[in-house]
Amino acid sequence: MLLTAVALIFFSTACDRTTKDGDWDDNIHLSVKTVNFNANADSVVVTTKGTWWWVSSVSVNGNYFNPTEDIDLESDHYTFAKDCFVVERKDSKTLFIKAAANTTGSIRTIGVQLEAGDYFDAVTVTQAAR
Repeated sequence: MLLTAVALIFFSTACDRTTKDGDWDDNIHLSVKTVNFNANADSVVVTTKGTWWWVSSVSVNGNYFNPTEDIDLESDHYTFAKDCFVVERKDSKTLFIKAAANTTGSIRTIGVQLEAGDYFDAVTVTQAAR
């Protein structure tokens, strides 16, 4: 009986879908979390209410890229770019995301992961293919 009660408590807490990433509440406040791009080169400006955040990584179809050591993630402005994307923190409340034309024949998914202390969030870009 005791084992059943412990198992029920474990499974009910393990399946709790209300948990969030990190211990802090949303202190970034993204204006948008999902964006659709056409197959041509496309871009979006995402604004925030919070000012103390940084880009922790960018993923393209599940492959992760971390900002290089020469980028000061604490500054108000920096640019992180690879062959198919540009992610720019324009100022403390503006994030610019640009994708090159997608000629791969497959949908491209770009995830821009942000962090602010112990709060984690992301902007997901889905780009059509040609």
